[in-house]
Amino acid sequence: MKRYIAALMLACGMQGYSQETPQATFVPPFDFPLTLSGNFGEIRANHFHGGLDFKTQGVTGKPVRALADGYISRIRVTNGSGCVLDVVYNNGYSTINRHLEAFVPPIAGRVEKLQYEQESYEVEIVPEPEEYPVKAGQVIALSGNTGYSFGPHLHLDVFDSATGDYVDPMPFFASKIKDTTAPKAEGIMLFPQPGCGVVSGSQHQQSFLPNQVKPVEAWGVIGAGIKAYDYMDGVHNRYGVHTVILTVDGQEVCRSVVDRFSDYENRMINSWTCGQYMKSFADPGNTLRLLKVSNDNRGLVTIDEERDYKFLYTLKDYFGNTSHYRFTVRGKKQPVTPLQHREKYFFAWDKMNYLQEPGMTLMVPKGMLYDDVPLRYSVRADSGAVAFTYQLHDKKVPLHSGCELRIGIRRKPVEDMTKYYVARVNANGGLSSAGGRYEDGFMKTNIRELGTYTVAIDTVPPTVTPVGKNTWGRTGKVVYRLGDARTGIRSYKGTIDGKFAIFGRRNLTKALWECKLDPKRIRKGGKHTVEMTVTDGCGNVKTVTDTFVW
Repeated sequence: MKRYIAALMLACGMQGYSQETPQATFVPPFDFPLTLSGNFGEIRANHFHGGLDFKTQGVTGKPVRALADGYISRIRVTNGSGCVLDVVYNNGYSTINRHLEAFVPPIAGRVEKLQYEQESYEVEIVPEPEEYPVKAGQVIALSGNTGYSFGPHLHLDVFDSATGDYVDPMPFFASKIKDTTAPKAEGIMLFPQPGCGVVSGSQHQQSFLPNQVKPVEAWGVIGAGIKAYDYMDGVHNRYGVHTVILTVDGQEVCRSVVDRFSDYENRMINSWTCGQYMKSFADPGNTLRLLKVSNDNRGLVTIDEERDYKFLYTLKDYFGNTSHYRFTVRGKKQPVTPLQHREKYFFAWDKMNYLQEPGMTLMVPKGMLYDDVPLRYSVRADSGAVAFTYQLHDKKVPLHSGCELRIGIRRKPVEDMTKYYVARVNANGGLSSAGGRYEDGFMKTNIRELGTYTVAIDTVPPTVTPVGKNTWGRTGKVVYRLGDARTGIRSYKGTIDGKFAIFGRRNLTKALWECKLDPKRIRKGGKHTVEMTVTDGCGNVKTVTDTFVW
């Protein structure tokens, strides 16, 4: 609820937090030297990396310790983050520990009991504050490699309990980490503004290497961005850059300080970044607090004199290690083609947008776009297709939240309407499911990006393949590979000898579902029958049966 209230305050322009960091201390989560594989605010797909990733010496099962006095507030087993433990501390901060290998007693037993009661690998427990109090240094879990994880580590999120903001955990652990290595830039990008600017004779984005000696010619309104990473002593990982400052002719234009963000702001990373480039200007609909502009044009620079403009990037990490990158933009008059668009297909960032075409409607409310979008709309009718294919725009444009898209059905070769789904069409013509349900002749769904969409049919059941079946009895582990090429796996259930068995996708980077055989629940010394039933997003079902001796 606190995070929801904070999001509402932010949406209404209320800050809801103080830049001052409350005085608080944490003990380390481990009893060995701390090294990181990821830091706070790294650029990820559609979100910021919300915490620190602590290395665990290449193994799982390291004791994870409480950082201060407090209590365990939530316990989860999920596919995305594996085993997860939330802790509220008495010092004004809360944490989430992700990708754990296991919980410790008595929580471990309670989780397993609930999994069998609900017949589900994924479960959630929200205990009362007095149920599981913790003391600083107390072992609360074991580190792991579960969920969407590429190696053993602990992901630790830290939150300001009062606002629900994600905050950089580094200040609590900096004294335990050595870093004398400054960030390094890999590229600079200039962004001529549509209809207002040009760079090197082009009105498209232009990139070049850092510290380029040759001036870049430009005219009109442009923005700048930088691709850069931070590094630390003694490791080969690369990290996000804490502070980026852009000055032009000695005057600060923009700075980003990645020290906190809210749930509401998280998806705004799509506005702040272009691939791995961090923009040093703000789109009009981007209200990220970590991005601070110093001029009256959102950090954009107007090149309107035939002279050299001196650009300087300053990059800093949390420890103060600093690097500088200079380049020159030479003002040279060049023709700037005015932005041309059809009014019907112009979506404004600060208005409600509605597009209605034969067989299709799209609603994009105010606040869903970060900038104006002149749609490059088109429609095509493929022979035999169940619906038209609608290109809303010729490139992906992220939306801040889901927006309603309705596509009409032209043909119904399959009577069962649960087999239809809205499909995203990629550049190569491939389809991926955007979900949806049938309603009054249309398939309706919520989309989170402008792109190309149509309607497709899925009548093909998932694939269910036993893995290493001959070793199940020896290893004490039953393993299946599950897959679905169209609408994805919606649910599954495994039984052994007719009784529910806990199959979990322990690591999301692999399409493997595993069940560790428990002699307390499965009799040893005989033949056993496994049944795995899998359902996809359109309700197609596949059941397989196998036997093994254990």
